[in-house]
Amino acid sequence: MKPFTENVIQIIKQIPPGKVMTYGQIAKIAGSPRGARQVVRVLHSMSKKYNLPWFRVINSKGEIAIRDEETHDAQIIFLEDEGVEVVDGAVELSKYQYHPK
Repeated sequence: MKPFTENVIQIIKQIPPGKVMTYGQIAKIAGSPRGARQVVRVLHSMSKKYNLPWFRVINSKGEIAIRDEETHDAQIIFLEDEGVEVVDGAVELSKYQYHPK
């Protein structure tokens, strides 16, 4: 596994309940500032294998980017279950975004 992929997995695992991070934010911290799409690929292909809290990752506008209706709705439910307010498919980043130390 490439170091970037390992970093992405570790960062996503550390997002606490009730918080979110963006694809681009994770990519930057993992060492590839322009690697947001690679973060999407990691989530898509490795969420089950590594038990990643995939639903805590959203786009830079605070929106749920998943187009599949069932998965989109599941993400909203999971976030709301953790106390994250989702309004019209979006999360207020200033309130819920996680910034690791």
